[in-house]
Amino acid sequence: MDPYIISIIVALAVMILAIVLDLLVGDPSPNYPDRHAFKLHPTVVIGNFIKKIEPAFKKPDNAKVEKALGVLLGLTAIAAFTIPTYLGLWAIYTFIPAYFNIVIYATIAVILLKMTICIKLETDWARATAKAIDADDTAETKKYAHFSRRDSSGLNASQMGSAVIESMSENLIDFKLSPMMAFALFGVTGAIAFRVINTLDGMVGFKTKEHINTGWFSANLDNIVNYIPTRLTALLMIAAAWILRLDAKNAWYMAKRDHHKTQSRNHGWPMAATAGALRIQLEKHDRYILGDPQELLTGDKILGALRIRDVTIVLWGLICVGVIVLVRLFWFPI
Repeated sequence: MDPYIISIIVALAVMILAIVLDLLVGDPSPNYPDRHAFKLHPTVVIGNFIKKIEPAFKKPDNAKVEKALGVLLGLTAIAAFTIPTYLGLWAIYTFIPAYFNIVIYATIAVILLKMTICIKLETDWARATAKAIDADDTAETKKYAHFSRRDSSGLNASQMGSAVIESMSENLIDFKLSPMMAFALFGVTGAIAFRVINTLDGMVGFKTKEHINTGWFSANLDNIVNYIPTRLTALLMIAAAWILRLDAKNAWYMAKRDHHKTQSRNHGWPMAATAGALRIQLEKHDRYILGDPQELLTGDKILGALRIRDVTIVLWGLICVGVIVLVRLFWFPI
């Protein structure tokens, strides 16, 4: 068979099977951080690695030097995980006999790519939160506070619902679409690189005294790699709203009007589009308000956000198929 056709089939199989694997087994819950499954999850391992090496890149008495060290911190973390991934997969293709190497590569690639994607855990938590909100069970709702990484102590059920929908819109980029596109363009190594970049941003990319210099490179790198995906995602979410017979026109209006209100330069686009499509208001206290309160934020709105998310993933997947076919005309990224 033509090597070009084989490379396309392998890449498509890896992407589809990685998503199926996630839908079947999901991810370990952060509610149980002491369990081995959670500790060994690649995102957790990457985060712990960054946390461990970060002190070596500190120079608090010299901001310019500390910024330069922040670049080295980011590049060190990326190299630490992408180089072994690339060399390992390359060795499989190079030293294992033909056809056996494809099976072994695909198996490992599916597992690694799955580790960069999170769909099932989010779905389970979103449905549980929706059920708790409809039952007006604030205590039950707060069990899923990890969903939004937000202090839930002062939030009521509706505010938790807002946090969940905001997080779903943000995570659509970080834990689904961007890893898929990174794989389509650069193979498994690209998806791992994105996961490291995104984790760097989550660990050190804050404008706090501790991280303002060390994390500036990581924060800006994450902004750059997500710049196009976030805006394209907003358009696809508007298309998804139209397909689902939601308020696509309002989604477009709110995305244009409110995308700049969030601290993130990117994630305001899908969050505002979601608020518009569902005709609800999303709010992070003392930070931003997205959309207008045209309808109440009930559990059904969380389920509506899930439907928008799922249709958007399908539309994005179709784009990734085209990218996979085009890219592999020129090379087979490992």
